[in-house]
Amino acid sequence: MDRRSIIKNAGIAGILAAGAAPAVHAQAAIRWRLASSFPKSLDTIHGAADVFARAIKNMSGGKFEVSVHAPGEIMPAFGVVDGVQQGSVEVAHTAPYYFFGKDETFALGCAIPFGLNSRQMSAWMYEGNGLKLMREFYAKYNMVNFPGGNTGAQMGGWFRKEVKSLKDLKGLKFRIGGFGGKVVERLGVVPQNIPGGDIYPALEKGTIDSAEWVGPYDDLKLGFNKVAPFYYYPGFWEGGPQLDFFISDKAFNALSAENKAIVEAACAQAHSDMQAKYDARNPAALKQLVGSGAKLREFPKDVMAAAFKEAMAFYEEISAKNENWKKVYADYSKFRADANLWFRFTEAKFDSFMQSQKL
Repeated sequence: MDRRSIIKNAGIAGILAAGAAPAVHAQAAIRWRLASSFPKSLDTIHGAADVFARAIKNMSGGKFEVSVHAPGEIMPAFGVVDGVQQGSVEVAHTAPYYFFGKDETFALGCAIPFGLNSRQMSAWMYEGNGLKLMREFYAKYNMVNFPGGNTGAQMGGWFRKEVKSLKDLKGLKFRIGGFGGKVVERLGVVPQNIPGGDIYPALEKGTIDSAEWVGPYDDLKLGFNKVAPFYYYPGFWEGGPQLDFFISDKAFNALSAENKAIVEAACAQAHSDMQAKYDARNPAALKQLVGSGAKLREFPKDVMAAAFKEAMAFYEEISAKNENWKKVYADYSKFRADANLWFRFTEAKFDSFMQSQKL
């Protein structure tokens, strides 16, 4: 039977039944799950994951979708790395320094006390050796990382009592995220690593004496000013904390080249979007906090000097025992020195002048 007879006598159904139709290769839809370390109420920091998911859906025409899950929906806030490593979810959106207990090197992918600011961090990642070195490290955990946002320099947190000198920190129960706690602990502070959604009740009940989170926009939402009046700055342990999208290497490597490019582009969009939002929203929130009675205070000079000294000593100690850290920190610290030399003559002087003017 010739082809024309098949078409005439059997129609489309006959063609399909006879196997005479041309092959159709429909690309299967991709569905990923993302576990966030941040509560939905924090629309800016949690929202970066939503920006990521929305960008992937739009760029793929709906063929690639990522569902975003807050802490507790699939796993706890601090369980997301294990979730990616074990294949329970394809993606985590988190602050890498939460996981310094696994290896201190995680902190270098996020923020360390007296580290890089946000612009320097992005420069180290994208144009320095940061992304290469951190990916080599994260490969040990079956993950591929992409920068996933930055808050910019953070505030130093909320305190029930005024900190007038270094001695006022002794014995203070301070909620501080991740790696920074290891340095302030050397100053006599008792660090508490508590997820964002659990900070307010701990501060309200007196379980902790003070707490830091990010900055005015989030802090206003969380209501810390209602239970601790003194608002300190700067958050010297978080000069430019970078969040990451941790992606299962198995899931990522299974993607087509096109979908890998979509993931990379979506991460880049979320990365820039987060800090733009914080920089736009923090000023008004700070005014509102001060207007409602928050008392702004700068950390005393002896606190800053002692913290810097302890941080540098701590990093040397880690380098002596952790080869992963030693390798990455050597490159990180060199980049920091060069970047700060440049910023000294440009950003710092320009900012200092502008902030002294009445605009």
